[in-house]
Amino acid sequence: MTTARDLAIVALDAASDKPLEQGDLSLVLAGAEVFDLIEAHALVLEGDRILPSAQAPTGDRLLDEAASALVRREPYESVEDWLWRRGRGLSSAYVDDLHRIGLTTRPRGLRIPLRTGRTEPVDSTARREAEERWAAGEPVLAALAAAAGIGDEPTDGAEDLADDATTTVLAAVGDAVMELEAVRQRKAIEDAAFDNVWRGY
Repeated sequence: MTTARDLAIVALDAASDKPLEQGDLSLVLAGAEVFDLIEAHALVLEGDRILPSAQAPTGDRLLDEAASALVRREPYESVEDWLWRRGRGLSSAYVDDLHRIGLTTRPRGLRIPLRTGRTEPVDSTARREAEERWAAGEPVLAALAAAAGIGDEPTDGAEDLADDATTTVLAAVGDAVMELEAVRQRKAIEDAAFDNVWRGY
């Protein structure tokens, strides 16, 4: 399994206790895909730019889709731009794909599973492996999950997060999640102001 899939499974488990913001999770999943693609030798980072390598099938449908979506011309794409472009609707894509391959179950007609918590991973090797990785506090998975609002920032294994590529991706993920939260707050303020005008205040 990939970091992105493990994260999606951990998120589904967490969503049963606390609704997650799909936008945040989508951005974080796009960041997880960068790590998976680095591991698959499908890309390298040069500063904050994503340089694609020779594409080879990873055996994972969504990860292969991500690899084929990489910008292959200069000046290439920044990690931040990748998060916003690739992340659009990505949490739903992972939920649908986990369901498609039989790793989750959900009632018919459920449209926003991550917000309701009603989609659950079934007992499977994939779930057990994700749970083991989560329980072990694997630093990259823990850091990504924390950015999505799951668990706390990792305190152990900080040295595993210190290389340039890891630092670059995690910083971009954190900045994107903060930017999205700022957008949500602005919208909430604007909506509240509009409601007050509508009521005559």
